[in-house]
Amino acid sequence: MNLATSPEIQADYPAPSELFSLRGDVAVVTGGGRGIGEGIARTLASAGAQVVVAARRVDEVEAVAARIREDGGEAIAVATDVTDDDAVDQLAQAAIAAFGKVSIWVNNAGGSAARMPMTQLSRQQWDDCIALNQTAVWVGITTAAKYMETGSIINVSSGAGFGPVPGSGHYAAAKAAVNSLTQTASAELAPRIRVNGIAPGAVPTEIFMKALGLEDDDDLAAAETAWNIPMGRFGTPLDMGAAVLFLCSPAAKWITGEMIRVRGGVK
Repeated sequence: MNLATSPEIQADYPAPSELFSLRGDVAVVTGGGRGIGEGIARTLASAGAQVVVAARRVDEVEAVAARIREDGGEAIAVATDVTDDDAVDQLAQAAIAAFGKVSIWVNNAGGSAARMPMTQLSRQQWDDCIALNQTAVWVGITTAAKYMETGSIINVSSGAGFGPVPGSGHYAAAKAAVNSLTQTASAELAPRIRVNGIAPGAVPTEIFMKALGLEDDDDLAAAETAWNIPMGRFGTPLDMGAAVLFLCSPAAKWITGEMIRVRGGVK
């Protein structure tokens, strides 16, 4: 084959607006009621996707879906506990009932407010963390694969999944597992479905503030200075949403099995 004459090489280069367009896509975003999940849901909607906002708190997912519609997008809210397998299956069915298909699935729900050495962690705290941050991601992947003809799965991991994290060993272990699940699922589901992930750095969400004992803007500002982030600030939900948008978009159609660190330069 002569690469110089292949259709891919000879084709006109699409405009950036086409490379990053999600028109015609239907995206499910778990943990979409606030923080990073809200940022992802709103970013995907702004790129043209019809969005299903899922989380346990009904008022929060309804508020995010309403905001998307106010901004001219299409969205519905589905109250979902991702640790309930039947609820996750019903979430997929709700997306199909509303919009006809699922082509993007973002496993974002997760987190752990518990911070203590592993030797002090109770078995219940360990089990709860693994159920939410690891098992629920596996359930999300397998559910998306069941209902999705073609598309993209994005798993939200963490910088904690790449090395030792004293005080959060349970959470770090779960996120390291997410990284592994992402790689294996990408191999098993290719070429029908691409599977990638992002590893957010410090983003001052509600659970982040609680885990670090930060109570107000002054505490947050002091922490931001102390962390000495090369880019000079904490991350935002929009930073995470933009990374997810790239991985879901046609611009990333030859990318799978990758985990992008969105950490402001922190190694």
